[in-house]
Amino acid sequence: MSNQVRVRIAPSPTGHLHVGTARSALYNLLFARHHQGIFILRLEDTDEVRSNETFTQDIIDGLKWLGMSWDEGVDIGGPCAPYRQTEKIEHYNQIANNLIKSGHAYFCYCTPEELTELKDNQKNAGLPARYDNRCRNLSTEKEEKYQAQGRIPAIRFKVDEPRVVTWHDAIRGDILIDSIDLGGDLVIIKSSGTAIYNFAVVIDDIDMKITHVIRGEDHIHNTAKQLLIYEALRAKPPVFAHVALMVDLDRHKLSKRAHGEAVHVAKYRKDGYMPEAMLNYLAQMSWTHPDGKEIYTLEEACQRFDLNAVSKSPAVFDVQRLNWFNSQYIRSMPLDVVAARCREFLKQYDLTKYSREDFLAIIACLRDALTTLSEIAQAAAFFFVDSVEIPADLRTTLLAKDPSKQVINELIGALDSMPFGDRVACKAIVDAIGKKLGLKGKDLYWPIRAALSGVTSGPDLGSTISILGKDRIKSRLEAALYDLNVV
Repeated sequence: MSNQVRVRIAPSPTGHLHVGTARSALYNLLFARHHQGIFILRLEDTDEVRSNETFTQDIIDGLKWLGMSWDEGVDIGGPCAPYRQTEKIEHYNQIANNLIKSGHAYFCYCTPEELTELKDNQKNAGLPARYDNRCRNLSTEKEEKYQAQGRIPAIRFKVDEPRVVTWHDAIRGDILIDSIDLGGDLVIIKSSGTAIYNFAVVIDDIDMKITHVIRGEDHIHNTAKQLLIYEALRAKPPVFAHVALMVDLDRHKLSKRAHGEAVHVAKYRKDGYMPEAMLNYLAQMSWTHPDGKEIYTLEEACQRFDLNAVSKSPAVFDVQRLNWFNSQYIRSMPLDVVAARCREFLKQYDLTKYSREDFLAIIACLRDALTTLSEIAQAAAFFFVDSVEIPADLRTTLLAKDPSKQVINELIGALDSMPFGDRVACKAIVDAIGKKLGLKGKDLYWPIRAALSGVTSGPDLGSTISILGKDRIKSRLEAALYDLNVV
């Protein structure tokens, strides 16, 4: 093994980027950066049936959106592309054949029908599914018979039983797995010539000199299988660290079947979450900052990350908690960054109606109320539409009252002297109208808000008036009065 820390994230492109995979990728990245090591992206794409380039792109796009960059890959003249297992088929087969020569593996001629029958019989007998190792010691005569039948063999790895496979896990401590629980001798090369995950991953990690494998605890039994292969290859295994799985509020494992798109990173990108917030939330799910901080940057997390501080307890994925993180980032990140990201969710509007300065002012006055950026479309609508629709209940219960009409008329009269561009001064004129009429609070502000935006709540009123400008305000105030048959 290299003295330099080398870690990897190795998703299978058989589905969209899962939030659990993203968290594992993040912990690998944090560990690598903390130790000035190397972080690698590798696609375990040997499932020729389920692997899909759409999923590959989704994984790459999701990691990049989250701000995670890898250090090694295939050089294609730009940002390095991830390594792919399908580029090493011959290499895997060569090593598997060497294991046959050394007595650690053998050809298995079982047909899919025979294996299905075996599994069904075990199920009917109430036994766990496992291969019965029937091809481990085939006679030459039997092999020749199967070959004459045209059977194409798989290659299986011998799993000695009874035996206890043990290792010290960097997160969970000492782990012991009885080899009888591993399902019998393992297929390592399918009859199609494609390497199975548990075999290919070992070869890749050896080839790439991986020093630490940080992944979900659902891989614990895989680790036991892989350690046996390391042993047969006389290779030193990496340090393993198994992170607790993500669960929902009811402590059920997060899965596409049970939770739909809510388990995919792409959903949160589409819904307008800040990648920095998502990354921060994922980091703190199972790791506690040594200073107890909740909000921190990726760079700061890299500096302070420690595997010893990663919890063994299930990580609860709480969308409300994520929403809190997201709202904090929307409020605190540079305004121009937030505004640029908001444009994606305002495509239905003509943004050229406002100058860059006014557009920034719109985002500035709205962002404190946002949980996700996608909410900006509804929150900002009244700034971009030609006219607003005032709900009937507001017209009859609010605007029809004489004080409301007085407020609107007074504001129309004050427009010529309104210092547009100065939100504080605009608000001061409204307050002066209230003082003149003996009105304040909702009696003063609600009629104006309703006429300008169609609702009684929203951003700072001074900002709203300042941004909308004289012509839009006058048009909407007069329309409100006209609607009440005042004009």
